[in-house]
Amino acid sequence: MRPRAVRAPRFERQLPHRRRQALIDATIECLKRYGHEGLSIRTISAQAGVSVGLINHHFPNKDRLIAAAYRHFNDELVAGLTAAVERAPDSPRARLRAFLEASFSPPNLDPEVLAVWVVFWGMFRHSPLIRRVQRESYRGYVRLLHGMLEQLLPRAAAAGRRRARRARVSPLDLRFAAIGLTALLDGLWLEWCLEPGAFQPAEAVRLCEAWVGSLRRRVAG
Repeated sequence: MRPRAVRAPRFERQLPHRRRQALIDATIECLKRYGHEGLSIRTISAQAGVSVGLINHHFPNKDRLIAAAYRHFNDELVAGLTAAVERAPDSPRARLRAFLEASFSPPNLDPEVLAVWVVFWGMFRHSPLIRRVQRESYRGYVRLLHGMLEQLLPRAAAAGRRRARRARVSPLDLRFAAIGLTALLDGLWLEWCLEPGAFQPAEAVRLCEAWVGSLRRRVAG
């Protein structure tokens, strides 16, 4: 007599934080595959292999699930950039170059990644949760760039402050410089995603380095 096959349970029991993470991962995958249509709770539940009720148990509404996915998606991006900086040689210029090269490398240069950001951006006006996560993530990103520019331009910035006092003009504002570099990076990234043949990622890195170089010369000169 052949032994009866044991049927595997349909749902695997997981710790709450692991289940929440699995739901967040499923949400991001749905947004990559289906764009705005991937916002459906039923689509997400099918991707995760769980019931709609289980999603509601962990996230009281869809906005909270999407906001959690937004935060995780951004945190993963920043973690990848930070790791690239930490692996770089111990010099401010090398660290900045590593940051720029990571910004224009996979997984950032992926049409599916753009699809996810488009959905998040589309919710910005209507979701206070998305706006809050956006503010937090943007400030963290600017702080990261601010720190690298501060290491790269310390003497130049100090000299600029001394000249500014003598000439009674505004000194270099590193925070504003970090915002400017953020805008340049975002613009080049979006341009590449929309038209990949317009330029090579290495050209984007060189353009950003040239921008920082001109800032350094202006401050030092």
